[in-house]
Amino acid sequence: MGKKQILSRLLQMLIVLIGISIITFLLTYLSPGDPVRNMYLAQGLMPDEEQVAVLREEMGLNDPFLAQYFRWLGNCLHGDFGTSFALQKPVVTLLAARLWPTLKLALMSMVLMLIVAVPLGVLSAVYQDGPIDYIVRAITFFGVSIPNFWVGLLLILVFCVQLRLLPVVSSGGTFKDMILPAATLAVAMSAKYTRQVRTAVLEELHSDYVTGARARGVPEWKILWGNVFPNSLLPLITMLGLSVGSLLGGTSVVEVIFSYPGMGNLAVSAITSYDYYLIQGYVLWVAVIYMVINLLVDISYNYVDPRMRLRR
Repeated sequence: MGKKQILSRLLQMLIVLIGISIITFLLTYLSPGDPVRNMYLAQGLMPDEEQVAVLREEMGLNDPFLAQYFRWLGNCLHGDFGTSFALQKPVVTLLAARLWPTLKLALMSMVLMLIVAVPLGVLSAVYQDGPIDYIVRAITFFGVSIPNFWVGLLLILVFCVQLRLLPVVSSGGTFKDMILPAATLAVAMSAKYTRQVRTAVLEELHSDYVTGARARGVPEWKILWGNVFPNSLLPLITMLGLSVGSLLGGTSVVEVIFSYPGMGNLAVSAITSYDYYLIQGYVLWVAVIYMVINLLVDISYNYVDPRMRLRR
């Protein structure tokens, strides 16, 4: 990816972010309930109408929609996403404190997924239509079909209640605390990635260069790991980039089940307490992280696949 392409992607990211900010602010603006009243209720207070009216005026909530939006957007560009109604702390501080635990959980779940998915996918492709292939495909079908919350509850029942090996509540501070949340996320991902690895490896195995290598007497293991597997990495890297972004925004259910102190758990709390500033900040943060990761994945293609450099 050349400099012009990177600049073009950055411009696209800026346009998308502006669109996301408009939609996010509009949805919270049109949501039911009064933000000021919700702020008082989150603190366990019952305000009168005069207090609500005064604070609404101070916060500029009586201004037209566009005036409120541009004021909020200007503050965001200066790093000020507002103050959480419920927690009475800056949104940036809250999100920054929860970002690293969520990143740790996402990375650990992806490592577990790769440990399982890559060997199973390669085995399934090498022994296509054999007993191993059918067993792997049956396992992946089951893994894709079950929802994350059910997997989490099942793991809690087995490893926490019956075997008492792992804690139910995960503080995210130790490796042991993260095993069950990461395993819960890894189950569905492993099933999906196993299928993708199998498809990519099968496509390469039926390529002409593989037939030529076999005709020259190149050992099968050398063809598989020296040529086929590296050439199958491109779609895998694409999916990995998408998965990192989706994990940052899609771990909410798992984090709530295990009381994990991540961004997803914080977002659920913000939604239930109508904490508008926190919801808006969370959406923008996840959008930025998601797009940056996808840009880095696109740039990495040049190093993984030399053919991408030749097209420039």
